Amino acid sequence: MSNLIKRFITSILLICIILIAFNNINILFLCAIFIFFQTYYENYLILNKLILKKNKFTLYLLLLASLFYICLFTFIILEVFLINSVEQKIIFYFIITICICTDIGGYLFGKTFKGRKLTKISPNKTYSGLYGSYIFSTALCIFFYDKYFSYQIIVLTCILISTISQLGDLFFSYLKRKAKIKDTSNILPGHGGVLDRIDGMIFAIPFGMILYKIL
Repeated sequence: MSNLIKRFITSILLICIILIAFNNINILFLCAIFIFFQTYYENYLILNKLILKKNKFTLYLLLLASLFYICLFTFIILEVFLINSVEQKIIFYFIITICICTDIGGYLFGKTFKGRKLTKISPNKTYSGLYGSYIFSTALCIFFYDKYFSYQIIVLTCILISTISQLGDLFFSYLKRKAKIKDTSNILPGHGGVLDRIDGMIFAIPFGMILYKIL
């Protein structure tokens, strides 16, 4: 079975799990616990290979900072559904749609049009993938969220959140490259690890939800 088919099947299963979890708080809670521990473990594997055993203090400090941030990420997701605010859910769905479409658009456009490499940090990233992330996320969000937000808000938000999501992806790509790791794990066939899948979301979702609360 090719990697593309594995990736497609895994993506469909993940979408089904997400849809079920978003409609059942108990399943969502279990998924959140799993994501929390698996993400932290995969993050530990990267940092441990980067720092090695040369500086335990730096390793522990970074692990503590990671623990705090992953807790924040998990709490923000759970809060959306515990408070059960329709407006807050729409904002959350909007942000996560941008993140998912950013990833899909980048992958499809990058594989189809290829072209010039974006950066040495991640050799698979191309300018066509970069533009595809913006185009695909904006087009899909205009289609799904035009009755909730103006076109200007949708376009600006898509550009902002998509940029943060892509920077998060590049950040972890840089860490993995330094640690000489291709994937953080092989728990998700075709995708790698959980952190490989949510590396953009882990930055974009907290930023977007906190920005929504501030504004």
